[in-house]
Amino acid sequence: MITDSDLHLPGLTDSHCHLTSAELSKDIPAVLDRARSAGLTCLLTVGQGLDDSADAIELARRYRQLRVSVGLGPHGAASVSSDHFGKLAALAAAPEVVALGEAGLDYYYDHCPRDIQRSVFAQQAGLAGELELPLIIHCRDAWDDCLAIFDRVDLGSNPGVFHCYTGPPELIRQLIDRGFYVSFAGMVTFRNADLCRAAAKEVPPQRLLIETDAPYLAPEPFRKTKPNEPALLVHTARFLAQLLGMPPIELAHLTTQNARDLFSLGDY
Repeated sequence: MITDSDLHLPGLTDSHCHLTSAELSKDIPAVLDRARSAGLTCLLTVGQGLDDSADAIELARRYRQLRVSVGLGPHGAASVSSDHFGKLAALAAAPEVVALGEAGLDYYYDHCPRDIQRSVFAQQAGLAGELELPLIIHCRDAWDDCLAIFDRVDLGSNPGVFHCYTGPPELIRQLIDRGFYVSFAGMVTFRNADLCRAAAKEVPPQRLLIETDAPYLAPEPFRKTKPNEPALLVHTARFLAQLLGMPPIELAHLTTQNARDLFSLGDY
C-alpha cells in the first residue's frame, strides 16, 4: 500500500523532464503543484529542437523553480541545417539556460541515418565546450561511437551527464573517469531492469543524478500511468535509495547537490 508519506520526499530535483510535451504542457500549474507537494524544489525542462527549446525558456520565465537545457535531439537530426547551431547558441545565452542538450545518438530506434546523428551530435558537443555548458547526453546502443566523439571534442572540466542511463554496468567507470555524471529514470524500477540496477550500483554517490524523463518512463508502481510527471520522481528516489542502502532523504539531498554542482544552479 502506498501511503501519503511515500508520496513526499523533500529536497528533490528532477534533473530531466519535458514540460513542453503535449501531455504535460496543457496543465502546467497543476503539474507543478503536484511536484511541489511531492517535495521537488527544482526541475530542469529539456528542449528537443529549436522551437521546443524556445518554448521551454518561455515557460521557465513564468515559473521560478524551472531551469532549461536547449538542444537538438538525435531523432530529428536529419532536419538540422547549418544555421541551427547559431540559433541554438543564441537560445543558450538566455539566463534560464544551464545546459546544452539533450543531444546524442540513438541506434535503437534509428529514426535518422547514423552518420547524420554523429555529425549533429559532434557539433553540439563542440558548442557545449565553447559555451562552457554541461552537455545532456542521450545515448542508446551507440556507446562506442559516442565515446569516440568525446575523444575528438573538448567538453571542458564539467562535461555533462548521460541521462536515463541504459548502458552496461562495466562502462560506468569509463564515464566517471571522463568526468561525466550518470542519471537514472523510472526504468531502474522496472522488473526486467537488472542491468540498469547493476549500473546504478557502480556510480559513485557524488556523480549520481535522478530524473523522470517525463512524460516518458513512469516508475513502478505507475508504469502504466500516462503521462509520467515530475511528482512521480519520489518513487524512483525511494527505490534507488533502498537499492543503494541509504535513507531516501539522504539520496534526495545528495542528488540535488549533484545537480546544483553540475548545472551551477545555486540556491533555489
